[in-house]
Amino acid sequence: MRTKLSIAALIATTAFAVPAFAQSQDQSFAGSHAEVIAGWDRVNDKSSYDASRDGVTYGGNIGYDIQRGGTVFGVEGEVTGSTISDRSSNVLNAGDRLRVKAGRDLYVGGRLGFVAGPRTLIYAKAGYTNAQFITDYDSPATTPALSFRQRDNYDGWRLGAGAEFKLTDKVFAKAEYRYSNYGSQTNGVDPERHQIVTGLGVRF
Repeated sequence: MRTKLSIAALIATTAFAVPAFAQSQDQSFAGSHAEVIAGWDRVNDKSSYDASRDGVTYGGNIGYDIQRGGTVFGVEGEVTGSTISDRSSNVLNAGDRLRVKAGRDLYVGGRLGFVAGPRTLIYAKAGYTNAQFITDYDSPATTPALSFRQRDNYDGWRLGAGAEFKLTDKVFAKAEYRYSNYGSQTNGVDPERHQIVTGLGVRF
């Protein structure tokens, strides 16, 4: 008799626990979030210049996710900077200096994810990106001396994929690869970007 009662109690407990667990997981990746990100950054020029430079990207991301069962839909926006910089001298005149630096990078897009476990989300993303590149040129030996700064903004698209891991109910970490393409520009460059980033965020 005790065995039957124990089995009945176990079944009843499980029956109440499973819906409660499922309900808690239903919204485990939903809501707004903010995060800081950092990682590897490479810019390639696919034009005749055929140049590439590596650096570190860093910045922040905000977004909002809606979860339906094991599927997550989200929108996000991001602002990042980069340490990528290319310097050269004696380009046009003896003693001149040229520096091309990656500036701020803006991104807005959406993502589609699938819950791979109680604490793991696998996702893909796509959206619009606008990257700025800053050119500084100085030629002190010319008469008169020449110095100027030019900012070029390139529109492009981005594709990416990654995984998000819940550290606590509110705090998560992520790892992500993304590819950005800005197309052929009027100044002859044809830039593309590869990035591998990690992030630490809070969900509200």
